[in-house]
Amino acid sequence: MLFGDKSSAVDWLIVGLGNPGQKYEHTRHNMGFLTVDLLAEQKGVKLNKVKFKSAYNIMGFAGCKCLVMKPQTYMNLSGEAVREAAQFYKIPADHVLVIYDDVSLPVGKLRVRPTGSAGGHNGIKNIIAHLGTQDFPRIKIGTGAPGEGGDMIGWVIGVPSQAERKVLVEAFERAIQAAECVIENGCQKAMNDFN
Repeated sequence: MLFGDKSSAVDWLIVGLGNPGQKYEHTRHNMGFLTVDLLAEQKGVKLNKVKFKSAYNIMGFAGCKCLVMKPQTYMNLSGEAVREAAQFYKIPADHVLVIYDDVSLPVGKLRVRPTGSAGGHNGIKNIIAHLGTQDFPRIKIGTGAPGEGGDMIGWVIGVPSQAERKVLVEAFERAIQAAECVIENGCQKAMNDFN
């Protein structure tokens, strides 16, 4: 579609998952939001357009035209926003790149995957349900998990410590590089370089 005659054509969706509102702004569950905010900042673009139940904008990234979005539906309904944008721009699932938090990975560790189950993540579960497939690339950002018997919900909507935040900011930078690699060179190369 890169050389198509539709000027509004979009090549990729880059979806950062999180929960809207100040209450959740800097929580572990908002790793996707924070990563795409950083990407937009680096590109000098604001994610301030509202459509597809999202805050979004379209930008050039990795040699493509990308719609970068933050679903505003709350995490458990993220798939509604993703499906609307994917349908509108006729984006196939393998060009929907989702960035999100993962409690099963150590803080700041990245994992790139071309497909897979939701692994207990409600945002991913909802996207799979709405796209009708689990075959879409994703970048997981590790947040670590609470200690034995810890409160998982409290953990994911909790704010990382100062030390964790330093590691996570570096992880956001690497996640942007990984996203660029996925788009330019495919998931396999990104997995080799970033996992």
